[in-house]
Amino acid sequence: MVFHEPRAPLRLEQRPAPVPSNAEVLIRVEACAVCRTDLHVQDGELPDVAYPLIPGHQVVGTVTKTGPDAPLREGDRIGAAWLGRTCGDCEFCATGRENLCDAAEFHGYQLDGGYSEYMLADGRYCFPLDASMPAVQTAPLLCAGLIGFRTLRMAGDAHRIGIYGFGSAAHIITQLAVHQGKEIYAFTTPGDETAQAFARELGAVWAGGSDSAAPRLLDAALIFAPVGNLVPTALRHLKKGGRVVCGGIHMSDIPAFPYEILWGERQIRSVANLTRKDGNDFMRLAAETRISPRIVTYRLEDANQALDDLREGRINGTAVLTVS
Repeated sequence: MVFHEPRAPLRLEQRPAPVPSNAEVLIRVEACAVCRTDLHVQDGELPDVAYPLIPGHQVVGTVTKTGPDAPLREGDRIGAAWLGRTCGDCEFCATGRENLCDAAEFHGYQLDGGYSEYMLADGRYCFPLDASMPAVQTAPLLCAGLIGFRTLRMAGDAHRIGIYGFGSAAHIITQLAVHQGKEIYAFTTPGDETAQAFARELGAVWAGGSDSAAPRLLDAALIFAPVGNLVPTALRHLKKGGRVVCGGIHMSDIPAFPYEILWGERQIRSVANLTRKDGNDFMRLAAETRISPRIVTYRLEDANQALDDLREGRINGTAVLTVS
């Protein structure tokens, strides 16, 4: 499935399977989860998208061929996530911050992704997976889970956490946070009682609309909805010393706000991509805590319907494309 230009639907195409070289592997895709970033790619909201492009960056599959330098073998069950490759030499890569590498390339953005039967990936940036893990349940962990995990990490030792935008990343990371003994306050689109009930079902101590006041001052706020207006809203709900963490790759403009709601050593941070360490740490924790994403499955050829349902808020949890 290919995006040929911004603001156009995906088109089904037949292409020969690519041939891996160097450290690359060819993956036979089993499942690929759908991400809001795929909508940003479709809408032309990200710079320098490499159209025509196969989207998708939450991929579970099996290695069918390897390049001569690949660290994997044929038959290995692996996951391919957002980070596709980095330079390995810059100051960021050398200090454990490869997520900030200026030369980084990303699946479904600069590199073809997993809305396909086969996908090429650098084996050094793939994650080994337990062959017993169901592909459709594992795929959402590879972006929604990973980015949610990095966002939660940036909240530090916060105990009382507000989550704005209760979608794919939020519903996964709520399970981990509750397991860690944290209090979760879920803020949804006003009037979305289904999402609020879903949040409470997963262990949130409170759920309401984003136009509601937090029942208690928060230690931290995690924003997954791409809505800049939520930043000053979240700041008003923080106690002194609290932190707002913006977890998306794209957000609408943040409006001007009075300094008094930032004062008191409150902070605003963003999350940029992920590192391989994030992936390894989170996949271990996900297995230990038995995180179970709520999924809605679609056939690969129905990817446009999955994107439309995500855009219109018709999915509680994560949409996952299955490849037969």
